[in-house]
Amino acid sequence: MSEFTGAGLGLRRSLLDDLLQAPAGVVDFVELAPENWAELGGSAGRRFRALTERYAVAAHGLSLSLGGPDPLDEDWLRRIRRFLDTHGIADYSEHLSWTAAGGQLYELLPLPFTDASVRHVSARIRRTQDVLERRIAVENISRYATLPSSLSEADFLLAVLHESGCDLLLDLNNLYVNEGNHPHREGGSDAIALLDRLQRELPAERIRSYHVAGHLETRDGLRIDTHGEPVIDPVWRLLQAAHARFGVRPTLLERDSRIPPFPELLDEVRHIRELQRSAA
Repeated sequence: MSEFTGAGLGLRRSLLDDLLQAPAGVVDFVELAPENWAELGGSAGRRFRALTERYAVAAHGLSLSLGGPDPLDEDWLRRIRRFLDTHGIADYSEHLSWTAAGGQLYELLPLPFTDASVRHVSARIRRTQDVLERRIAVENISRYATLPSSLSEADFLLAVLHESGCDLLLDLNNLYVNEGNHPHREGGSDAIALLDRLQRELPAERIRSYHVAGHLETRDGLRIDTHGEPVIDPVWRLLQAAHARFGVRPTLLERDSRIPPFPELLDEVRHIRELQRSAA
């Protein structure tokens, strides 16, 4: 299995040639969605195989619907396991959300922060780990609506991690987005307070990795997790805050739209490395 450390970049089809032609070491790892690559064949499949032989790879799922009402798709889980094994990928993560109800909705939808949700999603995570034969990580997601809840986000995350035995992929841009969309004074999010709570109650090694990304802020102040802009300074500061509490972890730059020239992406990857060196 390839080593998963340092500063990474999300794999998109448009970046495949740049990554194959880049000098060794410009990126420490790439992260991919199995949904986009598992069935790839032909020349694109051969190029993808060349990339997995050159870079460490992490996998980050989009469609498993860990919190959803439909039965867990164990056929898809077995296909994921074969894909991971074929390409020597040890690390797999998914979103702490739901994405399907009688069919895929192609959205990462939030869960109510309740004890019932904890039990439901934790059982599905445990089954996922059994089928994949891997301990997975789950990512905290961005939210645009406040659902009826009896727990705080920190309560919910800690309870799921405890009951399922999985790790946390800590997305710092999502913390920032939620802080703006759900102000703490209204019972919503406080990014630093959430990090402090995790530090008090979660062993640091349960933080598997970090994500950073850019987002869009609308004229009325809504923050939308588009992955289509450069990372802004407050998100970089949250990464530094995470370093101070949990240490350096593999950190991914996500960019899904409005993708700039490859050298501009590498500038942000280099900034991740600079912050990692400073923290170390």
